[in-house]
Amino acid sequence: MWEALGITVTGLAAWFVADALRAREAATRIAREACKQYGVQLLDDTVQWPRLRWARDAEGIACLRRTFVFEFSDDGVSRRWGSLVMLGGQLESLQLEPYRIA
Repeated sequence: MWEALGITVTGLAAWFVADALRAREAATRIAREACKQYGVQLLDDTVQWPRLRWARDAEGIACLRRTFVFEFSDDGVSRRWGSLVMLGGQLESLQLEPYRIA
């Protein structure tokens, strides 16, 4: 019985890590595309993952809501913050800190 519990816990941990990496890769790709679309530079070419919680999607199915933050620059000098929220594997919202459009 303890072996089955150990295998189950290990399997769940492996699934969680794989799902987290897949979500982070998707968030990085979305942030990169958004920065390109708005004509700003994605700094460090990565996102950070500060928040994770359970939520329900439009069909009422429980899934993970992940909030990622990233930094971008509009002029190559200043650092500004952006964030994106993913519900499951889908983008829920994207926000960029206000910046001056030249």
